[in-house]
Amino acid sequence: MAAISHLRGEASDTPDTSQYLTFMLGSDVFAMDIRTVREIIQYGTMTTVPLMPTFVRGVINLRGAVVPVIDLQARFGHPPASVGRRTCIVVFDAVRHGERLELGLLVDAVSEVVDIPASQIEPAPSFGTSVRRDFIHGMAKAAEGRFIVVLAPDKALDVDEMAALCEVSQDALAA
Repeated sequence: MAAISHLRGEASDTPDTSQYLTFMLGSDVFAMDIRTVREIIQYGTMTTVPLMPTFVRGVINLRGAVVPVIDLQARFGHPPASVGRRTCIVVFDAVRHGERLELGLLVDAVSEVVDIPASQIEPAPSFGTSVRRDFIHGMAKAAEGRFIVVLAPDKALDVDEMAALCEVSQDALAA
Protein backbone atom coordinates (compact mmCIF):
# COMPACT_ATOMS: atom_id res chain seq x y z
CA MET A 1 0.00 0.00 0.00
CA ALA A 2 1.47 3.35 -1.06
CA ALA A 3 1.55 6.18 1.40
CA ILE A 4 1.06 9.90 1.13
CA SER A 5 4.45 11.53 0.85
CA HIS A 6 5.33 15.04 1.85
CA LEU A 7 6.84 17.07 -0.94
CA ARG A 8 10.28 18.54 -0.47
CA GLY A 9 10.78 20.30 -3.75
CA GLU A 10 10.74 17.19 -5.93
CA ALA A 11 7.92 16.41 -8.31
CA SER A 12 6.10 13.12 -8.30
CA ASP A 13 7.34 10.80 -11.02
CA THR A 14 4.64 8.14 -10.90
CA PRO A 15 1.72 8.55 -13.29
CA ASP A 16 -0.94 7.54 -10.75
CA THR A 17 0.22 10.05 -8.13
CA SER A 18 -0.92 13.66 -8.05
CA GLN A 19 0.19 16.61 -5.98
CA TYR A 20 -2.27 18.34 -3.70
CA LEU A 21 -2.16 21.56 -1.71
CA THR A 22 -3.41 20.86 1.81
CA PHE A 23 -5.06 23.49 3.96
CA MET A 24 -6.99 23.78 7.18
CA LEU A 25 -10.62 24.71 7.74
CA GLY A 26 -11.19 24.57 11.46
CA SER A 27 -9.63 21.32 12.63
CA ASP A 28 -10.16 19.52 9.31
CA VAL A 29 -7.53 19.06 6.58
CA PHE A 30 -8.62 19.60 2.99
CA ALA A 31 -6.76 19.26 -0.29
CA MET A 32 -7.06 20.45 -3.86
CA ASP A 33 -5.10 19.55 -6.96
CA ILE A 34 -2.00 21.77 -7.05
CA ARG A 35 -2.29 22.18 -10.82
CA THR A 36 -5.28 24.48 -10.34
CA VAL A 37 -3.58 26.72 -7.74
CA ARG A 38 -2.15 29.99 -9.07
CA GLU A 39 -0.90 31.52 -5.85
CA ILE A 40 -1.43 31.87 -2.13
CA ILE A 41 -1.75 35.36 -0.73
CA GLN A 42 -1.96 36.83 2.73
CA TYR A 43 -5.43 37.86 3.87
CA GLY A 44 -5.79 41.60 3.40
CA THR A 45 -8.20 44.29 2.37
CA MET A 46 -11.34 42.95 0.79
CA THR A 47 -14.27 44.82 -0.72
CA THR A 48 -17.71 43.50 0.16
CA VAL A 49 -20.25 43.39 -2.63
CA PRO A 50 -23.93 43.91 -1.78
CA LEU A 51 -26.48 41.16 -2.43
CA MET A 52 -23.89 38.37 -2.67
CA PRO A 53 -24.52 34.98 -1.08
CA THR A 54 -23.13 34.66 2.46
CA PHE A 55 -20.33 32.41 1.26
CA VAL A 56 -18.91 35.17 -0.97
CA ARG A 57 -16.71 37.05 1.48
CA GLY A 58 -15.97 39.83 -1.00
CA VAL A 59 -13.60 40.62 -3.84
CA ILE A 60 -9.92 41.47 -3.98
CA ASN A 61 -7.90 43.40 -6.53
CA LEU A 62 -5.18 41.07 -7.75
CA ARG A 63 -2.95 42.96 -10.17
CA GLY A 64 -5.95 44.76 -11.64
CA ALA A 65 -8.24 41.72 -11.79
CA VAL A 66 -11.38 41.47 -9.69
CA VAL A 67 -11.21 38.12 -7.87
CA PRO A 68 -14.21 36.90 -5.83
CA VAL A 69 -13.22 35.29 -2.52
CA ILE A 70 -15.25 32.31 -1.35
CA ASP A 71 -15.49 31.47 2.35
CA LEU A 72 -15.35 27.67 2.25
CA GLN A 73 -16.66 27.36 5.81
CA ALA A 74 -19.81 29.24 4.82
CA ARG A 75 -20.03 27.45 1.46
CA PHE A 76 -20.07 24.15 3.32
CA GLY A 77 -22.99 25.35 5.46
CA HIS A 78 -21.01 26.31 8.58
CA PRO A 79 -20.74 29.73 10.24
CA PRO A 80 -18.43 32.10 8.33
CA ALA A 81 -14.72 31.66 9.03
CA SER A 82 -13.07 33.96 11.51
CA VAL A 83 -9.89 35.62 10.33
CA GLY A 84 -6.76 34.67 12.23
CA ARG A 85 -3.03 35.18 11.99
CA ARG A 86 -2.56 32.35 9.45
CA THR A 87 -5.68 33.03 7.37
CA CYS A 88 -4.88 33.29 3.69
CA ILE A 89 -6.47 33.21 0.27
CA VAL A 90 -5.74 30.42 -2.19
CA VAL A 91 -6.17 31.83 -5.70
CA PHE A 92 -6.94 29.13 -8.24
CA ASP A 93 -8.02 28.73 -11.83
CA ALA A 94 -11.39 27.44 -12.86
CA VAL A 95 -12.51 26.95 -16.45
CA ARG A 96 -15.97 27.76 -17.74
CA HIS A 97 -16.82 27.21 -21.40
CA GLY A 98 -13.13 27.37 -22.28
CA GLU A 99 -12.61 30.66 -20.43
CA ARG A 100 -10.27 30.85 -17.42
CA LEU A 101 -11.62 32.40 -14.21
CA GLU A 102 -9.64 33.30 -11.11
CA LEU A 103 -11.33 32.62 -7.79
CA GLY A 104 -10.06 32.92 -4.23
CA LEU A 105 -10.70 30.55 -1.34
CA LEU A 106 -10.52 31.83 2.22
CA VAL A 107 -8.78 29.17 4.33
CA ASP A 108 -7.62 29.10 7.95
CA ALA A 109 -4.08 28.06 7.05
CA VAL A 110 -2.16 26.47 4.20
CA SER A 111 -0.28 23.37 5.29
CA GLU A 112 1.88 21.78 2.60
CA VAL A 113 1.98 20.11 -0.80
CA VAL A 114 1.69 16.32 -0.66
CA ASP A 115 1.84 13.50 -3.19
CA ILE A 116 -1.26 11.32 -3.02
CA PRO A 117 -1.41 8.14 -5.08
CA ALA A 118 -4.79 7.64 -6.77
CA SER A 119 -5.03 4.28 -5.00
CA GLN A 120 -5.00 6.10 -1.64
CA ILE A 121 -8.10 8.17 -2.40
CA GLU A 122 -11.21 6.39 -1.19
CA PRO A 123 -14.71 7.34 -2.38
CA ALA A 124 -16.52 10.02 -0.42
CA PRO A 125 -18.46 8.57 2.52
CA SER A 126 -22.23 8.67 2.36
CA PHE A 127 -22.44 10.03 5.92
CA GLY A 128 -20.32 11.35 8.75
CA THR A 129 -18.65 14.35 7.11
CA SER A 130 -19.34 18.00 7.73
CA VAL A 131 -19.25 18.70 3.99
CA ARG A 132 -21.83 17.72 1.38
CA ARG A 133 -20.84 14.46 -0.28
CA ASP A 134 -21.03 15.91 -3.79
CA PHE A 135 -18.37 18.49 -2.81
CA ILE A 136 -15.87 15.70 -2.06
CA HIS A 137 -13.76 13.85 -4.63
CA GLY A 138 -12.63 11.43 -1.97
CA MET A 139 -10.82 10.86 1.30
CA ALA A 140 -7.09 10.21 1.60
CA LYS A 141 -5.63 8.62 4.69
CA ALA A 142 -2.99 10.76 6.38
CA ALA A 143 -0.71 10.18 9.34
CA GLU A 144 -2.09 9.29 12.76
CA GLY A 145 -5.31 7.86 11.35
CA ARG A 146 -6.58 11.25 10.18
CA PHE A 147 -8.10 11.85 6.78
CA ILE A 148 -7.58 14.53 4.18
CA VAL A 149 -10.79 15.59 2.45
CA VAL A 150 -9.94 15.87 -1.24
CA LEU A 151 -12.26 18.48 -2.71
CA ALA A 152 -14.04 18.24 -6.03
CA PRO A 153 -13.71 21.95 -6.85
CA ASP A 154 -15.95 21.66 -9.90
CA LYS A 155 -18.77 20.61 -7.55
CA ALA A 156 -17.99 22.54 -4.37
CA LEU A 157 -17.38 25.66 -6.38
CA ASP A 158 -19.84 25.27 -9.22
CA VAL A 159 -17.99 27.07 -11.99
CA ASP A 160 -21.13 28.43 -13.65
CA GLU A 161 -22.34 29.79 -10.32
CA MET A 162 -18.92 31.29 -9.58
CA ALA A 163 -18.69 32.81 -13.08
CA ALA A 164 -22.02 34.49 -12.53
CA LEU A 165 -20.70 35.82 -9.21
CA CYS A 166 -17.59 37.15 -10.99
CA GLU A 167 -19.76 39.03 -13.46
CA VAL A 168 -22.02 40.44 -10.74
CA SER A 169 -18.98 41.43 -8.64
CA GLN A 170 -17.37 43.26 -11.54
CA ASP A 171 -20.64 44.98 -12.47
CA ALA A 172 -21.27 46.07 -8.86
CA LEU A 173 -17.76 47.49 -8.50
CA ALA A 174 -18.02 49.32 -11.82
CA ALA A 175 -21.27 51.03 -10.76
